[in-house]
Amino acid sequence: MNVHKQKIEEAEQSIAAVENEVSQNYWRLHYHLTPPAYWMNDPNGFSFYKGEYHLFYQHHPFSAEWGPMYWGHFKSSDLAAWERLPIALAPSEDYDKDGCFSGSAIEKDGKLYLMYTGNVWTGNNYDEQLKQVQALAQSEDGVTFEKLADNPVIAEAPAGNIHPFHFRDPKVWKYQDFYYTVLGSKTKQNTGQVLLYRSADLLKWEFVNVMAKGEGNFGFMWECPDLFLLDGQDVLVMSPQGVKPEGHLYHNLHQAGYVLGKLNYETGTYTHGPFHLLDYGFDFYAPQTTIDDKGRRILIAWMDMWESEMPTQNHNWAGAMTIPRIVTLKDNQLISKPAPEIEKLRKNEVSYQHVTIEGETSLEGISGDCLELELTIHAKNASQFGLKVRVSEEDKQETVLTYHKKEQLFIFDRSQSGEGPGGERKADVKLNDNELTLHIFIDKSSLEVFINEGEKVMTGRIYPSQKAVGITFFSDESIDIINFKKWHLEKSIK
Repeated sequence: MNVHKQKIEEAEQSIAAVENEVSQNYWRLHYHLTPPAYWMNDPNGFSFYKGEYHLFYQHHPFSAEWGPMYWGHFKSSDLAAWERLPIALAPSEDYDKDGCFSGSAIEKDGKLYLMYTGNVWTGNNYDEQLKQVQALAQSEDGVTFEKLADNPVIAEAPAGNIHPFHFRDPKVWKYQDFYYTVLGSKTKQNTGQVLLYRSADLLKWEFVNVMAKGEGNFGFMWECPDLFLLDGQDVLVMSPQGVKPEGHLYHNLHQAGYVLGKLNYETGTYTHGPFHLLDYGFDFYAPQTTIDDKGRRILIAWMDMWESEMPTQNHNWAGAMTIPRIVTLKDNQLISKPAPEIEKLRKNEVSYQHVTIEGETSLEGISGDCLELELTIHAKNASQFGLKVRVSEEDKQETVLTYHKKEQLFIFDRSQSGEGPGGERKADVKLNDNELTLHIFIDKSSLEVFINEGEKVMTGRIYPSQKAVGITFFSDESIDIINFKKWHLEKSIK
C-alpha cells in the first residue's frame, strides 16, 4: 500500500473511533455540513462533476484543533442531501508533508483534478519558516485521488516584490484555450495581493502578473482568492487578513468579501472598484464558488472564525459550512440568497398574516432550534423592532436581531446566546417602502440571517442550551408582520 492510501486509512480509523460519540453532541448541526469528527476549516474544491456537487474541506482528522491538513469530502446531487465520502487527500509527500492546504477543482478530459497548496514547515515560526508549492491530484471517479508524479506543478513563488513563502490557495478555471489560477499572496512589506498564472495543460504554469494588490486598509495577506465572470463583470472574491476596523465594519479577526472589475487576460492586470463584505456577521471566512449545470454561481464559506472560542472542541469536533448561497449581481452589488433546493428539507409549515406586534409577544407554534423563518415586517411608526430567537428564560439566554430605524442599522447580538464568544455585529440596512424582509436559518449552533432579499447577510455561531427554543417578537411601537412562515428543517447529511 502506498503512503498516501495508508495515511487516509489511518485518518478514517481515527474518525471512526469517535464519530458515534460526536454525533450525540447537542450542538451538532442538522442541515449544515460539519466534519464527522475533529477539525474542519476552509471549503476546497467546490465543483460540479458528472452531475453532482463536490465539496472538499480542510480537515484535521486526529483532533478538534487545527493541525496537518487533509482534505475531507462531501457530495450531493441537489445541494440539500449530502453524503460523506472518504478523505480525498492526505499529507504524504516531501512537498506536502505538513499539510495539503486549500485549493480548488476542475474537470479535464473527464477526470476531476484537485489543485492545492503543499505546505512544509522549515522551522518553528509558522509565519516565516515555511515552504509552499502548488500540486495536483486526479481522479477518474471523483472519489479516489492520486497525486501526480510531476508535482509540484508550481515549485516556487515568482521573483519580484512577492513574499517567497506565503503563496497559496489556488483557484483554477478555464478561459478560452487556457487554464488560469489565482493565488493568495503578499508583498515582502506585508501588503495583500493576488497572483495570476496561466497553463495550456494544468501541468506547466507560467506566471502572468500580480493581478491585484491592496491599497490603504486592505490587509497584510489575501487568502483564498476566487475569480469568476458574472453578468459581464469579473468578480474577485478573497479573504484579506489584517484589515483594521472602520466604524462598525471589519471587527472579525479576518474578513471575506469581493471587488468588481475587469481582468485583462493578456496583461494579467485587474482594475476594480471598492471592497465589499460578503457577510456582516461573526463567522464567515474563505468563501469559494462554483458554477453548476444551471449556470448558477454558488458560494459556500467556512462558518467559523480564526481564534474564536469554539465550545464544540470539548466534544471532539469543530467547524461547519454555511448553507449554499446563490450569488447574483444587482445594482453593482452581489446579492446572496439561500439555494432554493434547501426547501426540500422543510416540514411542518406554520404561517401567519398581518399580526400586530407591540411590546414583546410570541406566536403559537413558533419555537424550535432547527428552523427556517420567512417574514416581512411593516415598520409603521416604530423606531426599534425585531425578534429574539433561541430564547430560554430559565437559562437567561437569547439571541437578539434588532432593526434601528433612525440609524438604519440591523444588529445581531449574541451577548446572551449561551456559551462561546458574545458580541454584536451591525449592518447598514435601508427599509423598502418602510418594510423589512428577513429569511432566517436557525440550526443547533448557528444562525444565518438574509436581509432584504439577500442584500445583506449576517452569520454567526451560537451555543445555547437545549432549553433555548423560544422565539419572541418585539417593538417599541406597533408594527405589522405582513407575512410570516416557519418550517422545521430535516437533516441534510445521510
